[in-house]
Amino acid sequence: MTAKEKTKPKNLDSAEQLKARTFVGDAWLQFRKHKLGMVAIFVLAVIILGVMIGPLFWTLDPEYIDMSLLGLPPIISSLEHPWGTDTLGRDTLARCIHGGRVSLLIGISAMLVSISIGTVIGLASGYFRRLDNPLMRLTDIFIALPQLPLLLVLMMLFREPLKASFGPEGGVFILMVSVIGGLQWMPTARLVRGEVLTVKSREFITAANAVGSRDGRILASHILPNVLSPVIVAATFSIASAIITESALSFLGLGFPPDFPTWGRLLFDGKDYLTITWTLVFWPGMLISLTVLCVNFIGDGLRDALDPRLRK
Repeated sequence: MTAKEKTKPKNLDSAEQLKARTFVGDAWLQFRKHKLGMVAIFVLAVIILGVMIGPLFWTLDPEYIDMSLLGLPPIISSLEHPWGTDTLGRDTLARCIHGGRVSLLIGISAMLVSISIGTVIGLASGYFRRLDNPLMRLTDIFIALPQLPLLLVLMMLFREPLKASFGPEGGVFILMVSVIGGLQWMPTARLVRGEVLTVKSREFITAANAVGSRDGRILASHILPNVLSPVIVAATFSIASAIITESALSFLGLGFPPDFPTWGRLLFDGKDYLTITWTLVFWPGMLISLTVLCVNFIGDGLRDALDPRLRK
């Protein structure tokens, strides 16, 4: 053993251990302890890959009508249509795959809208004292509004004008994302405001003010990075809420047209035939439930992983 090796501490951390001591590595090690969160990541990845690359392998046209295959039951009767067919002979698996793309895209897009609005309002309310009371009262007003009736009214008022401007699919998509995202930012705003009030009182913010840093630079460089953890957790729950809201609106007949399937629209189309072909409701309902459940479990895992009190 050389002299250099003798002087080297025996408990010197390896590169892997040092990486684990970073914020991301620490959070990942903590998240791995959440077994349901790990299972949820796997299941959600399967669903996302299925709806994204599924049409490359399952090439049946979701809108192809075959009157000889009306209401075909699942795999028991036909391996060519393992999830059965609907009342017009269209393949249910193909329709669920294509519908999942729209449902997931609406969930992610609405989440980005709500998180962006909530973060901006929360930052402004928590940092600028003169804006705190007006913005929080505005947040209280939006919280007090009945969400579902307001969603229905907005959908009915702006659906036809947007469809005329952007087409049946584009208009409904823009309207759903705007309405759902614009009515779900309030919890994020309150959460960010509380975090900003905590971070604003720390020494490094006082030092930044002392050296003459502008408010915009302090918010972007010092406060925002320190409140991202709860925002990330809120984003996961916002995706689940947006998917459920889109499904509810589609189920009520205010979603996309019949030839543009989403999971919620498939539920709406199959509800009248529940006693005849129950699988028309079962498959999209199962996909919605699994997706929302997985997103919630991932959010729980992230909440534990990003909590500094639980990380060693």
